[in-house]
Parts: sequence; structure tokens; C-alpha cells
Amino acid sequence: MTDSFDIAVIGGGVNGAGIARDAAGRGARVLLLEAGDLASGTSSASTKLIHGGLRYLEHYEFALVRESLTEREALWRIAPHIIHPLRFVLPHVKGLRPRWLLRLGLFLYDHIGGRKLLPATRTVDLAAHPAGRPLKPGFHTAFEYSDGWVDDARLVVLNARDVADRGGTVLTRTPLQAARREGGLWVIETPAGTFRARALVNAAGPAVLKVEGLVGDTPDTGMRLVRGSHIVVPRLFDHPFAYFFQLPDGRIFFAIPYEREFTLIGTTDVDQREGEPIAASAEEIAYLCEGASTYFDRAVTPADVVWTYSGVRPLIDDGSGRPEAATRGYRLDLSEAGEGAPLLSVYGGKITTYRHLAEEAVDLLSPRLAALESGPWSTTQPLPGGDFAVDGLEALKAALAAEHTDLDAATIDRVARAYGTRARRWLDQDRGRDFGGGLCQAEVDYLVAEEWARTAEDVLWRRTKLGLRLDAQQRAALAEYLGN
Repeated sequence: MTDSFDIAVIGGGVNGAGIARDAAGRGARVLLLEAGDLASGTSSASTKLIHGGLRYLEHYEFALVRESLTEREALWRIAPHIIHPLRFVLPHVKGLRPRWLLRLGLFLYDHIGGRKLLPATRTVDLAAHPAGRPLKPGFHTAFEYSDGWVDDARLVVLNARDVADRGGTVLTRTPLQAARREGGLWVIETPAGTFRARALVNAAGPAVLKVEGLVGDTPDTGMRLVRGSHIVVPRLFDHPFAYFFQLPDGRIFFAIPYEREFTLIGTTDVDQREGEPIAASAEEIAYLCEGASTYFDRAVTPADVVWTYSGVRPLIDDGSGRPEAATRGYRLDLSEAGEGAPLLSVYGGKITTYRHLAEEAVDLLSPRLAALESGPWSTTQPLPGGDFAVDGLEALKAALAAEHTDLDAATIDRVARAYGTRARRWLDQDRGRDFGGGLCQAEVDYLVAEEWARTAEDVLWRRTKLGLRLDAQQRAALAEYLGN
């Protein structure tokens, strides 16, 4: 492995992996460094949505909403296995946002982002709509609109996989220890060795200011760390629609079909204090349960929760009073040419805008790096496994089912949505040991060899979500197999 690169990226979340991919696709020699596992922080703890952010219109963030809406269909085209359209149902509630305001917001949502493939908003009668059946009596009119769902952790992994496929180097569990400018280069010290790079990108997410300290830079951007928590409960409804719900305190939350047998509910917005655990508090869990119980005929209680997860969003501190009002936009800061080897720092951002952020970041670096051979490219080249049409997932599943008649429909659906066309790379082998839940030895070996998985947690909660299905004994057996 060479120790000399054009660009070194610190942070294996969605922004860091996206920047590394964009740069590698332009011919740069790229190093991607992640202190833990890929997507082990914020990027695996989202609400799993590729969306414009309907509620951001209330805060007049029209540019952010337009950018996000434009990205929805671009991302769907390059990753039709891990991204798919989802129709949301937004019930009108008397006393909350008026009907005309909701309809106006959705009109803008339909028209400012260049929507081409996704269906438009329509008004529905909940008495006749499948989404009305699980709700309490009293909800009558709703608006049905389009957004997208994403397997967030796999989005990160597939970007990193593309970096490696294009000749880049990806090192996980390799924290930055120090970095300094020397002889026109960055000298980067890690437990895996010392590396040199012509440019350094700080995409460390919530740790962005910590990394600034390690490289001797004094940031002028204030950050606000906001925790978002989610709960997963047994399935509350058996239709394919998701819900966008309003609450009397002005906040909103989603209830989304999840992993076939579950419902995902979230999110909260709570300022994260230093030293506080990144985990759903009892208050957050109760808040989400109470919110869901306001709408669903079947009450949701903390005893129903089978899993929770939380992530810290690194938001730009724009002085907003409430955490949910803080901007989800981003800022890119590039050091001045006279300061030596360039440093690019990434502040803020959201998963939906990662590709455009990455493109913009590499565009900023391009004048300082002659090694970049081409311009923007990432809207046309699929992520690994996504080399099929946006409407081709069902055909892929049918082909895989015909080739592997021993697999049940649920497993075929899971692997097609996770790996796309690359599922054949391990399905066509002797699949070996069965760990339960449709997880076989060949898949585990593939995840270790090709996707940087090292622990049972990497496999069960980030590369797959089979942690919801394997029991304690099965999880222990997998951990033993992986040597941890």
C-alpha cells in the first residue's frame, strides 16, 4: 500500500465516503480513514429517508429543499437496490397546521425540485384509503405525497466499495492521531502508519471540531450537536404507506414500514451534551410512544419497543432556539492558497444531499489539485450493485429466485435490496453454514472480504438489519465465527 495520496478524507460517514468516491472517480489517489466502522455514527442512525424535508419549508429553507428534492431522483437512479420510492400520508388535524398551508407546502414540494419519476401529491379520504384503517376514528382528510427510503448504512458502505474499486484505499478502525503540513503535503499519523497527501478533507461529522484541533486549525464555524432517536416496534400496519404525523408542540414524526415485520418511528431532536450517552432516553422513548398512540388505534408503549437507535447530527449553529429548527444545510470551508497544502472542512449536511455536497467539495479542491482529470460524474454512474433500471428491482428479484430456488421470498427480497446485482457474487458460491434469519456463511465472508465488516455488530446492524431476527444464541455463534 502506498503512503502517498492526492486526497486523504477523514471520516467514513456518508459525506466522507461520498467525497472519497467523487474524487476517486476523477482520477485522484484517495485515502479514506475511519476511526470505527463505516457508518458507525450518524450515518447509520438516520430516519432512512431520501427526502426534501417538507418541514424545512416552514423555516424558509427553500434552497435546501430544492437541492434535496433534486437529489431524490438522482440517487434513486444510481442506487435502485437500496433506495426506493415511498408514499407518505399526512393527515390533516384540526387545530394544527391549516389545510391550505399543508396543500401549499406540498404544491411547492411537487414543483421546485424537478420531479419527473415520482408521482405527485393527491388529497385522500382516510375512510376509503388503506392508511386510514390503523388510525383512530376522527381523521378524515389526508395528503399523500412522494419521498424516498434508503438503507443508510449500506449507502455509505457502497460508496466506500466504489472508492476501493476505483483504486482508492479504505482503512477502517484507523483513527487520526495527528496531521501537519510539511513540504507542501499533509503528513497524517495513524495507528496503521504515516501517510502523506496533497490535500486533507475533514468530514468527521460530530467530531469535525475535534479533528480541527488535531490538525492545528481554529474553526470559525460553531456547531450544534443534536441527538435524534428512533424506536422500532412490531408492525403497526400491513400496507406499504408511511406516515408523516404532526404533534401539538409543533414537531413532526414519521412512522415507516421497516424490515417487513416492524414499524420505525422517529425522530426526536434533543441537544446532545458532552459526555452524555448517544442513546434514546426514557423520555424520548415515551415521547415517541405517546405520539404514535395519538394517531394509531393500537396504543404503543415502551414495552412494545424491540430496538432503539440514536445518532448525533452535527448541525451548523445558526442561533435557532429549538433544536428541530436548526438548519440541515451545510458549509464547506477551504483553506487559503497561501496556507500551504489545502484543508477542506465539512460542516453540517444531511444524507439526501451527500452526493451534491461531495461534488461541490471536490470542485472546490480541483483548482488546487492537477491530479483531478474530469468534472462531475456521479449522477450517471451507479453504486456497486445498482447497475439496473430504477424500475428493475422486481425483475432482479425474479431472476435471483429462478436461479436459487432453495431460497425463500423474504431472503430473495432482502439480498436483492441490499446487494443488487452483486448478490450473485456470494449467492452463486457454496453458501456454507446457516447463522439464522437467512444469513449464511458465504454472505458473512463476502461482508468481511468486500465490505470491511469485522464484528457481529457490523454484520447484523449495519451491513444487514438481521439483528432484529437472530436470537442471542445465534448472535453469539456469529461473533464466535468472526473471532469476536
